[in-house]
Amino acid sequence: MDGAMDWQDVAIGLGVSIGIALAVAQLLAWATRYALTAASGNGGASPEAQPAIRRPVLVIRAVFFVATLAVIVRPVMAMFGVEFAHGVSLEGLTAWVFQEGLRILIIAVLAYVTVRLAGGAVAQFEDVARQRAADGAGSQEAVARFRTIGRLATQAVAVLIWGGAIMMMLRELGMDITPLLAGAGIGGLAIGFGAQHLVRDIISGIFFILEDQVHVGDVVKANDTAGLVEAVNLRTLVLRDLSGTVHVVPNGSISMLSNLTKEYSYAVLDVGVAYKEDTDRVSAVLRDVAYGLQAEPEFGALILDPLEILGVDQFADSAVVIKVRLKTQPLQQWKVGREFRRRIKKAFDAEGIEIPFPHLSLYFGQASDPVVVRQQEGTPRAAVDHSGRRGGHNTTP
Repeated sequence: MDGAMDWQDVAIGLGVSIGIALAVAQLLAWATRYALTAASGNGGASPEAQPAIRRPVLVIRAVFFVATLAVIVRPVMAMFGVEFAHGVSLEGLTAWVFQEGLRILIIAVLAYVTVRLAGGAVAQFEDVARQRAADGAGSQEAVARFRTIGRLATQAVAVLIWGGAIMMMLRELGMDITPLLAGAGIGGLAIGFGAQHLVRDIISGIFFILEDQVHVGDVVKANDTAGLVEAVNLRTLVLRDLSGTVHVVPNGSISMLSNLTKEYSYAVLDVGVAYKEDTDRVSAVLRDVAYGLQAEPEFGALILDPLEILGVDQFADSAVVIKVRLKTQPLQQWKVGREFRRRIKKAFDAEGIEIPFPHLSLYFGQASDPVVVRQQEGTPRAAVDHSGRRGGHNTTP
C-alpha cells in the first residue's frame, strides 16, 4: 500500500468486502442445504439436526467465504481509493482460484463424498443385519459383529482417503511431495522397529475382527480380566466388569481369550443334596422345575434346549453333587441360572429334599460300647465323673 493511505477507507473497504463474502457464502450454503435436503428426502426433519447435511453446508460456507474474500478484496479496496503496492495481482489470484484452487476444492469434495458413501454403505449393512435379526433369520451377534467391523472399516477408509487427498492438495499448492513420501516411508520403517508392541497390538486386533473372535456386546475373559466388551479397537480391547470398572487390555498382550457368550451360553449348576436322598428322585424334581421354568414366556424365550442332567459329579464332605446345565441365549445364562436356583430351593423344600450345609457328625461305630455311668451305693451322683471314677467331695453325712 502507498504511504498516504487513509485507514478509514481501508476499514470501510474491508468491511464491504467481508459483507459481500458473507452474503455470497450464505447464499451458496442455502442452495447446498436445499439440494441436500431434497436429495435425502427428509424434508420434514430439521436440516441442522442432520450431520449429513449440516457438515457439508458448514464446509461450503467457509470455503466460499475465504475464496470470495480473496477475489473481491482488492477491487473493493480500489473503489475506495486504496491501492496495494505489493501483493498478488487480481489476474493472478483469479487464475489460481479457478485452476489450482478449484482442483483443491474438487479433491476435498470428492474425499468427503467418498468417506460419506463408505459410511453410508456400512450403515446400510448394519440395518440389513438388524432387520434379519428382528425377522429371526439372523441373530444379535451378527448385528454386533457388523457394528464392530463397520466402525473399524469406516475409520480405515477415512484415514486412507483423507491421507491421499491431503497429499494431492499439497501437490496442487506447489509443494514437492516426493521427499515427504520418502520421509514417510523411512519414518514408518523406523517407527515399526521402535514400536514393535504397537504393531503387534494392531495386528492382533485385525485378526480379532477378521476371525470373529470377539465383538462389542460379548462377555469375555482376557487373560485374568473379565467383563463386557465395550469397544474392539485396532490396538486395545475395552472391557467393563460387573462393578463398572473399565479395563483397557492391549491386544498383543492377550495370550488367552475366553468368549463366554458366543452364539449361545450354558447355565451350569452344581446341586448338592444329602447322602440320604435318592438321586433319581432328585433328578426328576430338577426336570420338573426346569420344565416349569421353560414353560413361562419370559424365560422360555431365553432357554434353547431342555435341561441336561450330567449326573452325580462328586461326593463332597456333606453332600452328593449333581451337575446340570441349561442352554440359553448369549448373555442370559446368569439370569436363567439365578431363577433356576430360586425355584430349586422352593421345590426341594416342598418335596422334603434336604440341601445340606457344612456340619460335623460324630459316630462311635459298632465296636465301641456306650458309656455307662453307674451310681454306686453310698456315693453321691456328683462324686461320679463321666469315666465312672469317684471324684469331687462327699456331701452325704
